[in-house]
Amino acid sequence: MQQSSAPTGAVSRRSMLAGAAALAGTTAAAAVSAGPASAAVPAAAHAAHGNGGDADRRSRTVVFRDVRPFGGASTDLVVVDGRITDGPAPRGAKVVRGGGRIALPSLVDAHIHPDKTTWGGPWVSRRPAETIADFVEQDVELFRAQTRSVAERAYGLMSHAVSRGTRGMRAHADVAPAYGLAGVEGLAEARRRLAHALDVQIVAFPQHGVIRTPGTARLLEEGARRGVVDMIGGIDPIGFDHALDEHLDTVFGIADRHGVGVDIHLHDGGDEGVRAIRGIIDRTRALSLAGKVTISHVFCLPELSDRDLGALATDLADQDIALTTVAPSRDLVLPIARLREHGVRVGLGSDGVRDSWSPFGNADMLHRAHILGWVTDVRLDEELADCYRAAAHGGADVMGLAHADLKPGAPADFVLVRGQGLPQVVVDMPQRDLVVHGGVVVARDGEFLS
Repeated sequence: MQQSSAPTGAVSRRSMLAGAAALAGTTAAAAVSAGPASAAVPAAAHAAHGNGGDADRRSRTVVFRDVRPFGGASTDLVVVDGRITDGPAPRGAKVVRGGGRIALPSLVDAHIHPDKTTWGGPWVSRRPAETIADFVEQDVELFRAQTRSVAERAYGLMSHAVSRGTRGMRAHADVAPAYGLAGVEGLAEARRRLAHALDVQIVAFPQHGVIRTPGTARLLEEGARRGVVDMIGGIDPIGFDHALDEHLDTVFGIADRHGVGVDIHLHDGGDEGVRAIRGIIDRTRALSLAGKVTISHVFCLPELSDRDLGALATDLADQDIALTTVAPSRDLVLPIARLREHGVRVGLGSDGVRDSWSPFGNADMLHRAHILGWVTDVRLDEELADCYRAAAHGGADVMGLAHADLKPGAPADFVLVRGQGLPQVVVDMPQRDLVVHGGVVVARDGEFLS
């Protein structure tokens, strides 16, 4: 998606957040063949490890014939019990013919808001908005106007993401008195229906603020107590909630009491952003939550000098605090390569999709890898490949998933596409002809197989 400057006076999600960050500181072969012998293996076939003989082993084995991993030489990918193996396939194993297509790791969306989406429904005309509070108000209006449940809308978007090659997703759902727990409950239902095709983590996200909106903290606690969420969210403890310590103490306290993680939206720039990061690092250390905390967006980091960035990245890595970016613009995208040099896990996400904030978005992580390359102005093949790796392995690192790198022992989560090689795929974004999750075909020719 080409980034273009908004007309004077126009306000969008990207320009509003960028403005908020700046104000807070100083400025972030034939169609795939699948006949009767190529039918998808039932999910139970690779979920259960029976003690049968060759017949049982064959039932859990699929051979993906004539595929080109990363655009290399043609080979067969043998999958047993949902994982790639370098052993020979038993005679009579199921066969899916790849027709010389490129095999690539499936992708991970490390930051998305499926509860807000209008995907699959009537077109929504947006009204002007200038502040986060304005957008929040329109969120509520849109939520109340929907005739489809959160579960139905989220399922439609999340299954679409699967058809575009997504294997994992960290999904944020608004939690506030205006919604109760409808958002997280809807995502939990969509996750249940997609368990065979998509790994999902749910974040209870206090879009309306934790402190400025009474009743929100109680709802966050209830969601964690009921086990319906995997993480507790937060949002701009200084710039939006105006209560750094109270906000972070509340969020981290809930996470600590219930054994869940933390994922905080941080748009604040300058000193406010850095102070919030320092507060997050301190609480992660004090509560021994290393490896369970993520900061999303983190618009203050691209502003920092190399020296200051290095010092902060070292402390983030020391507590294994992950970061996510949605590559909103050249100025606000995180410096992924520099952060990874310091050992910081960084994932890529698609953010909101056709919600009250923006008419844009499509939950296609290959498109997001393309956008990452566009906004960072990459040219070289290895740079383009790095964009894909950010969309595949970066998000896996954030979610704690094994890399689907097509190596023996890796999860059999991959896509088959037509093309010459990985760099060209990032640029051209071809149709995902086949999507495989755990060795099971879950989408074909761009359509999800329910």
